[in-house]
Amino acid sequence: MISVVLVDDQAVVRAGFRVILESAGDIEVVGEAASGRDAVRVVRRLQPDVVCMDVRMPDGDGIAATRTILEPSRATGDGSPPAAGPAAGRAGPPAILVVTTFDLDDYVFGALEAGASGFILKDTDPDDLIAAVRSLADGQGLVAQSVTGRVIREFARRRAPQPASSAALDRLTEREQDILRLLAQGMSNAEIAGALFIETSTVKSHLSNLMAKLGVRDRVQALVWAYQNGLGTDAR
Repeated sequence: MISVVLVDDQAVVRAGFRVILESAGDIEVVGEAASGRDAVRVVRRLQPDVVCMDVRMPDGDGIAATRTILEPSRATGDGSPPAAGPAAGRAGPPAILVVTTFDLDDYVFGALEAGASGFILKDTDPDDLIAAVRSLADGQGLVAQSVTGRVIREFARRRAPQPASSAALDRLTEREQDILRLLAQGMSNAEIAGALFIETSTVKSHLSNLMAKLGVRDRVQALVWAYQNGLGTDAR
């Protein structure tokens, strides 16, 4: 069962999301919060698998709350990793799915910089919301298709790439480096497989390995790492 905390200042939105998500059968809403500050408190107490986070809220916005929740040193107060979540036995911080009305680059960029694993609009189809939560719980990450291209261009425009950490890159095989560069170009697993003439399952295996080596939780944060380290400058 995937455990979820809903964060939105509108009770009707939280109620609607609860109905949608719990209709899936494998998702349980274990808590709610109406502000950024409350979100931090509730998430630390319940340690869910996924947090559906609004952006604009009183008493701390969603981006600031995301950053605080994902700071390892604040997760338990002593710098140690948080305990496993109650539903899935998952260790580490939750995956943050930013769910907002605002289809604006600043919000997308800020959320991903803060460590969010996904971004989706509130007017998305209910089935897509369920799929997004499942994707994040599975470590895949997600950015709504309507904003994916702009996110990549925004990273290229805003972030002055730093030379990639040689120590980090040395941990990656040549194949893993190739896959990371193609991921940063916005390619799906199937497109990467086609470009490298390998099976999609092989791409998934390499992605899992490289994410573990880089210490990132999903493919979205792997993309962030690539741009921060100068590997995404050829994005299409």
